[in-house]
Amino acid sequence: MPYTTLVSAETLAKHLDEAGWKIFDCRCSPSDPSVGEQLYREGHLPGARHADLDRVLASPPHPGSGRHPLPDRKAFITWLCEEGVDNDVQVVAYDNAGGAFAARLWWLMRWLGHESVAVLDGGLQAWQAMGGELEAGAAPAPARVLFRAGPSLAGSVDARDIVKITEGRREETLVDARSPSRYRGAEEPIDPVAGHIPGALNRPFSENLDARGLFLPPDQLRKRFETFHATPNKIVHYCGSGVTACHNILAMEHAGLHGSLLYPGSWSEWIGDPARPVDKP
Repeated sequence: MPYTTLVSAETLAKHLDEAGWKIFDCRCSPSDPSVGEQLYREGHLPGARHADLDRVLASPPHPGSGRHPLPDRKAFITWLCEEGVDNDVQVVAYDNAGGAFAARLWWLMRWLGHESVAVLDGGLQAWQAMGGELEAGAAPAPARVLFRAGPSLAGSVDARDIVKITEGRREETLVDARSPSRYRGAEEPIDPVAGHIPGALNRPFSENLDARGLFLPPDQLRKRFETFHATPNKIVHYCGSGVTACHNILAMEHAGLHGSLLYPGSWSEWIGDPARPVDKP
């Protein structure tokens, strides 16, 4: 059976040398785009390839977009083919931030209809705590393969949909994955406007994790989200730029709450139009 949400470090170690498993290092720093590549070359899981947030997992921002627009679909598929990912591969994504960035690759693979994708639970820290070794430099480029996108397993909405939700013309519930202080508008270290989308509820993605950086058990994750709406596919997640919101979607899927949606543009896109309302409790 494929791994479709999380995979443990112990399980990954058992499959590390299998050709049908592809590992991607998604570490990055939003404040310095060069950090991810540097960390990768200094030491990564054996055989892992680098998945850069700005160059691979997002397309360049443009007027009216958020900070991390979804990648061009064809370009992302081409990258997968060049990285040796075909439709039979088990993909594993990891980072050193509790899955905050790895979840973006997880969501994008599902966006293309690929079910066999999981995030390494506990990330790099869990791997090293288990005694897993790292290798430096860049892993050899794999042979090019063919990846064919299938029916999407990930749903999304755009800013027009969010407007309808805020006006009560759609019944979805908005969930903000950012920290409570950013949600409240008490601070905003990244975007030029503070606050949140009117009507949104706050569930920080970091609270999906325990003190060790592992995802909470499914029953505890379920309690975090199931009270929002009777139907999971009526929950829309957003964050600052559409990256860490994927963490909440991953948590819901792991808890058996299937089909929640992503607003890819998120807060950084929403505030690009001064006519859109902003709340500061």
